[in-house]
This record gives sequence, C-alpha cells and structure tokens, in this order.
Amino acid sequence: MAFLSTALLAGCGDKEDAATTTPSAEDVAFTAVQQAWREQRKADLTKPDGWTSLVGLHWIDPGSHYIGSDADNGIRLAKGPAHLGLVTLKGDALRFAVESKVAVTLDGQPTKGSVTLRTDADPAGPSVVGFDEGRGIATVIKRGQRYALRVKHADAPTRVGFAGLDYWPADRSWQIPARFVAHPAGKTLDVVSIIGTTDAVANPGVVEFERDDKTFRLEALDEGDGKLFLILADRTSGHGSYGAGRYLYANMPDPQGRVLLDFNQAYNPPCAFTSFATCPLPPLENRLDLQITAGEKAYAKKL
Repeated sequence: MAFLSTALLAGCGDKEDAATTTPSAEDVAFTAVQQAWREQRKADLTKPDGWTSLVGLHWIDPGSHYIGSDADNGIRLAKGPAHLGLVTLKGDALRFAVESKVAVTLDGQPTKGSVTLRTDADPAGPSVVGFDEGRGIATVIKRGQRYALRVKHADAPTRVGFAGLDYWPADRSWQIPARFVAHPAGKTLDVVSIIGTTDAVANPGVVEFERDDKTFRLEALDEGDGKLFLILADRTSGHGSYGAGRYLYANMPDPQGRVLLDFNQAYNPPCAFTSFATCPLPPLENRLDLQITAGEKAYAKKL
C-alpha cells in the first residue's frame, strides 16, 4: 500500500509538471510566426536570384566595354558565356549590344541587336538581362554618380555552398512596444554605404522604446514600401551578430503613434553573405548601447 501511494503521488506530480510546461496558445502562435518568418527569410536569400546568387559588381566607366567570362573582356564575368555583348555608357545613357551568337533575354523576352538599359534608379526598375538559360541575370545599379553592373547566377558558390542561418532563441520579451515621434515633413538622413557612397534617405521620424529601464531611440527610414526601415548596430555587433549591423522592418505607426518592434526578426544585410553588395550602414544615431540578443546571428561562411 505504501508503494502504491508513492506511485500514485509520483504520477500526479508528473501530470502537474506536464501541465505547467505545456505552452500557451499565445506561445504556440508566437513560435509559429517566428518559424515561418525564418523559413521565408532563408527562401528569399537562396532563391536563384536571391542575395546569395551575387557573383559580381562591375563599375562601368564612360565608353564601351565588352562583357563576358573570357579573359579578353573589359568586364569579365565570373560565370556566363565567353562573350555576352558590349555595354556603352555615354552621359547617363546606357546601351547594350547583344553578342550575335548568344541567347539573351531582356526583361524575360528574347532580344537581339542593341537595346537601352534602365537602371535601378528608374521608377520602372532596372532592365534585366538574362543569360545561361535564365540562370544568370545582369542589371545596372546607380550608386552616387556612378553605374555598376550587378551580376547574379544560380550557380554562385555563395548560393550552392550556403551554410544556413543561426538565431538567438525566439523570445517574446524582444517584441517591444515603441512610440513613433514624427520629424518635420521632408526630413532626410544621410546614410553611408559599405562602398563609401552617401545617400539622403527619407527620415519620417524616430522610434523610441524601453529596455532594462532605459529609453533608446532609432531613426526610421522610409523606402517607399509602406514600412519603417531601421538600420541598427548594438553591443552584439561583431560579438555574435554581424559586425556591420543588422536590418529591421516595422509596420507604420497607428494613429496613436504606436509601433511594435520585433527584434527576433532583426536580420543580416546582404553584405554578410557576399562581397558584391552595396549595403547601407547604421547611422551614428542608431548605434545602441544595448545587447540585442535576438534575431539573426553572424553568418558562419562568406566567400
């Protein structure tokens, strides 16, 4: 009887322990949202034309330049046909003459002869030159007053050898309510990039939040996509997270100026994965004296 009583008590204790460790519906929902975000993040990075597919960033000087993977080209591609064509920069106008024996597409359609190329500064977006049966694409970007040919390829070593992403454990305490304080209309903030250019970016306001009984502020940027864009560095930068900072998006403030910052979704900029990106860096105002032990950690491998 004594043994039976002890066993029954032990069984009750096991049930009580199980009950106390059963996650709440809110915790289950939170975990599901974070996992879905992480899966989408990986899918975006590693898609055939994602950031890990970058294989080149080639600055275009005024004049004409042959493009291709052969050594006799002025702009030599890491992957692609031996001779792709001829690009010509005259003033702000860019023309591309396709090599006659190469299959090339422009914005998804087969093309021949000479065509005008839009850049990423164009409201319609850049022209997309496709090659290698669509595995490779080239676009022209404008940074400052200079132009560059950005080249992606599905067979890029950084994509094929992608090492995966690492995160701090998802933590609901890093979902922090914040307050949006608007700046005067039209205000911009100078943002320096990893390649040394400076751009004046729309800076609609600052986001204030509290952590560890202290108030912190982040200048918010508006890229015209209906979100607040935050470029930040913190005490983990170079000590667990990527040294050049991380990015975070948040919804626009509600009518009361409320914003939710989910630092579990702070993520690495493209330059954490490739040497051919032109990432904006955290402004001085967004370098926080705070350890944000949430979100994406430093990438383990970079080619």
